[in-house]
Amino acid sequence: MDRPVPSAPKRTPLTVSMGSPGTPAPQHQLPTVEEVSAGGIVVDTTSGTLNVAIIARLNRGGRLEWCLPKGHPENQEDSEQAAVREIEEETGIRGDILTALGSIDYWFTVSGHRVHKTVHHFLLVATGGHLTIENDPDHEAVDVAWVPLDELGRKLSFPNERRIADLAREVLPNYL
Repeated sequence: MDRPVPSAPKRTPLTVSMGSPGTPAPQHQLPTVEEVSAGGIVVDTTSGTLNVAIIARLNRGGRLEWCLPKGHPENQEDSEQAAVREIEEETGIRGDILTALGSIDYWFTVSGHRVHKTVHHFLLVATGGHLTIENDPDHEAVDVAWVPLDELGRKLSFPNERRIADLAREVLPNYL
């Protein structure tokens, strides 16, 4: 069941330089690449506290950012399969999907092109494994931690992911 997720206004840094509709685009416009990722919130329901596995990574400026695990689909994977695999690779925790939580999208610029990225998020219940970043093939994660679901919004670095966490907290009682 898909749920709409409120999203922040689209970051389109070129909008101002592009002029009004009908005006030809400037010659210096960067090419755009579409990317899709999947991941989400995996919850451990075996203790008295509902804990969520999250990862830390270093941004381009070297600052630590706590975020939800996610990554690109491989081969013929759909978003659900990619989410399950990426969460296990980045956190060490296996999980089964309970429901879709919605998608977020954002823009960024890298290596001479603009990227429009869409991330599909799912709510999973942990079924096994242990916290580790050792199986992350991209070595993007530098740390992993269990965070109580009620504190997740304060720990995550990005507002769109905090909205996903709020949605998970809202719908999780329907699955327990």
